[in-house]
Amino acid sequence: MSQGVQFDFNYTYSKSIDLSSDAERVDAYQGIGGGTGQVINSWDPNALRAVSDFDTRHQINANWVVELPFGKGKPLVAGAHGVLQAIIGGWQLSGLARWNSGFPITITNGGTWPTNWQLGGATVVTGPIHAKTTIRPDGSVNLFPTPLPATADGLGPFRHLFPGESGQRNTVRGPGYAGLDMGLSKRWRMPYSEAHSVLLRWEVFNVPNLKRFDVATITNNLDAGPSFGAYSGLLTQPRVMQFALRYEF
Repeated sequence: MSQGVQFDFNYTYSKSIDLSSDAERVDAYQGIGGGTGQVINSWDPNALRAVSDFDTRHQINANWVVELPFGKGKPLVAGAHGVLQAIIGGWQLSGLARWNSGFPITITNGGTWPTNWQLGGATVVTGPIHAKTTIRPDGSVNLFPTPLPATADGLGPFRHLFPGESGQRNTVRGPGYAGLDMGLSKRWRMPYSEAHSVLLRWEVFNVPNLKRFDVATITNNLDAGPSFGAYSGLLTQPRVMQFALRYEF
């Protein structure tokens, strides 16, 4: 902070692979994947080897604190004092930004059990998957831009399992997360003592009011009908502001 600026930036590339992102002792309809992360065929535990339910391929984090260059001792208007210093001096801008790629999701087989008496398993991909979070004409938000056409054995590029198959886990990616929080503060030094000051802070969380949908909340059963691919939850929270006034000594 010797020059009034402090920041940090980091990027992480990662890949996590497993056979099952749930512990096998977890109830079939609880845990990370609601059963989709469990071994379907105990005779072939490697059948569902894929990226983990929590795999985050790319992640960027940044944070900064910047003292604005105005007022006493700063590069601009360095000789300010009195009322002028009280207006233009002591300002500070801070922020925290984060972006990461989306989590994967499994398209499940639905209400059929070709291999396991309790767990239906995942579908098999038969063609290109065109996933793009879209607001449909009816106002719903869906992982797929248009309804997928019905086929003889499934829906679009996904088909139901044949007896003995376990399917393919985590074949589709969600939209990921993005967030930007910022704070603006102003400090007034008291004229009777430099050790006493009043600090005013204005903090805004999710500054651009971004909306990122949670792929874990989609309707992912292949036999779900018109609601297939529809979201029911968000990763982000609406924009929130808060103010604080503090006397320090």
